[in-house]
Amino acid sequence: MANDTGGPRRVAIRDGVLTEPLDDLGRVRLQGSRCRHCGEVTLGRNSLCPNCGGSDLETIPLSDRGELWTYTVVRHKPPGDYRGPEPFRPFGLGLVELPDGLRVMSPIEGDVDSLRVGMPLTLKVAIHHVGPSGEDVVAFAFAAES
Repeated sequence: MANDTGGPRRVAIRDGVLTEPLDDLGRVRLQGSRCRHCGEVTLGRNSLCPNCGGSDLETIPLSDRGELWTYTVVRHKPPGDYRGPEPFRPFGLGLVELPDGLRVMSPIEGDVDSLRVGMPLTLKVAIHHVGPSGEDVVAFAFAAES
């Protein structure tokens, strides 16, 4: 089944983590859940609050900007079903602090030697790989603001 752009069907890398539709990747954002009881914000659509156990949650779009809270550089190809670029290139993996009140684990695009705690980052959404049924799998990363 094709999407509105005439290409293959698109699916999020993890259900409930990206806003839909996925046709215009420039408009896709991370989405989260906010507990109406305690105010806890979490990544993705959730049915229960991990903080208070409440079940009254609302789905909200999350900010497309954040700050690098901490990071590491992955310098060896991960084992198993690695689906990143070939040949393998080192990449940043960091916790990005969003103004929405949560930290999101994310790949960090760009020059790994210029990563710095506190640097401003912007959300990037792109096709990550082609799934087993030919669908485009859409994922997110953060990159240094230009």
